Amino acid sequence: MMTSERSDLCVKVIETLPHCERLSRLLECFSNEFARAPSFVVRCSGRVNIIGEHVDYCGYPVFPMAIEQTILLAVAPSDDNLLHIKNADNNFKPYKCNVLTFSIDVPSVGGPNWYQYVLCGVKGILENNTIQHDAPRGMMIMLSGNVPPASGLSSSSAIVSATVLGTAYMHNATLNKQTLATISAECEKFIGTQGGGMDQAIAYLAQEGCAQLIEWNPLRATPIQLPANGVFVIANSLSEANKASTSDFNQRVVECRLASRLLAKQMKLNWRDLSRFADLQKALGYSLEQMEALVQSNLVLHVYSRTDLLKLLEVTEEDFSNNLLTPNTRHSQTFKLRQRALHVLQESLRVQQFIETAKTNSNDCISRMKTLMKQSHESLRTLYECSHENLDRIVEISDQLGVGTRLTGAGWGGCVVALCDGVEESKRFVETLKTEFYANIPKAQTSDIGSMCFITSPQRGAEIYLIEKQIF
Repeated sequence: MMTSERSDLCVKVIETLPHCERLSRLLECFSNEFARAPSFVVRCSGRVNIIGEHVDYCGYPVFPMAIEQTILLAVAPSDDNLLHIKNADNNFKPYKCNVLTFSIDVPSVGGPNWYQYVLCGVKGILENNTIQHDAPRGMMIMLSGNVPPASGLSSSSAIVSATVLGTAYMHNATLNKQTLATISAECEKFIGTQGGGMDQAIAYLAQEGCAQLIEWNPLRATPIQLPANGVFVIANSLSEANKASTSDFNQRVVECRLASRLLAKQMKLNWRDLSRFADLQKALGYSLEQMEALVQSNLVLHVYSRTDLLKLLEVTEEDFSNNLLTPNTRHSQTFKLRQRALHVLQESLRVQQFIETAKTNSNDCISRMKTLMKQSHESLRTLYECSHENLDRIVEISDQLGVGTRLTGAGWGGCVVALCDGVEESKRFVETLKTEFYANIPKAQTSDIGSMCFITSPQRGAEIYLIEKQIF
């Protein structure tokens, strides 16, 4: 297999098809649908966040890794100025639109359609005024994905990131991975999600064999070697949670922004410019512990009403609604600033402690890391209120086995990530979940257990595979 580089993106030329049934089927579907071979295939992994949940949009580091489950996009140019978007799974309806005039209109009920995540990626490249690229051209795009949707493993962000990379490559935009990650994070705002950039950063910056400490401003990734005996298991709770289909996720983002701004105003700072805790912390010159103490002493109400905040921030109803809320949170009347802030700051401390513990590789490091993961889940359950009864049941089973488990992703369903001490403990954990959890879930009886509960290891970031015509 020959390799070549364009910018710092890994581009691999496939001379013989790898032994991958999904890739072979994708290429066959593309050829049957479009009567030609694709020009290239984009591979982008899903991710699991080991620790550091709901802190990236507050400016704090996170610790994710890419997983084996991927989004594959087969892409070729079209000559009709149209985007032909297909899915190898016939359960997903195809979509077609003009590349020069399309818009992304998210349904008010049910959240985005699957193809709108593809449109986000195309729009992100073509409408970015800071990069140079060829004139917009039509594309034939076929997707194959085995990242479970709405599971907290970043299926939607993987689609967006894969499409950003594919569109950039198709239009000869010379971009590095950090820029692509930033553009991909911005793209999701086209469907109304106010995320922080973790999913997109790990999509491009992941390295095989290592999890990544992702930091912001500037975006940078530091590979961290995990303890050799540590084994990670992902278990799907089978309760789906699409963060773009409700206001729950954005409500938490808004509550964090309001908490930061209120604290900034109390400290007589320029509060409108300090919507993230990390920026406020920097302006104050505080440690995380001092920030936590500030919240404890200054955010005294457990629940702030809309009227409370109008008075404390000295703003009008119109200003508050239009400038301090998001479109899907303008109806909100109550805001839990104190407990959201405490979670973010305490979780950020746990990330620090987790990384320090992993680096020591001491005899008890896995035990200490398990404890931090358990504390993370409890905080997400009680302070952030984003767990689900199925997630909590898996964590309860984990606790009985001495496994460190926490929800991963936005929450309200999806998956947990569990840290086990060795292969034998991980196997025992998986078998126990089969009998004590999945056996009681009707949906699990018609599904492949192996796709719902599996051991994983850190994978590499997004890649483009160029397809040579003679392989067909």
